[in-house]
Amino acid sequence: MKNIISKLNKAFESRIRLGIMSILSVNDSADFNTMKQLMELTDGNLASHLKSLEGLGYIQSFKQFIGRKPNTSYMLTEDGRKCFKEHLDALEELIK
Repeated sequence: MKNIISKLNKAFESRIRLGIMSILSVNDSADFNTMKQLMELTDGNLASHLKSLEGLGYIQSFKQFIGRKPNTSYMLTEDGRKCFKEHLDALEELIK
């Protein structure tokens, strides 16, 4: 019997990381404040999860200024998109 949970990606076990990846998978990009509001998180909590996903190479950040205010946006990398799809496929297999 094969272990069906072995295909799940541990990086996406956190509901926050799952939320970040979900937001970014349906949008070209999303900025920090948008994700913070959508998921109702503190700055520090969101920042730590974004840093982890960026460290794994699943997302990348882009810093810019809008007017005089700094703005950081995030988008999925190709590897991030592939790994997240594999995770969702494994969840679907698990449910079946």
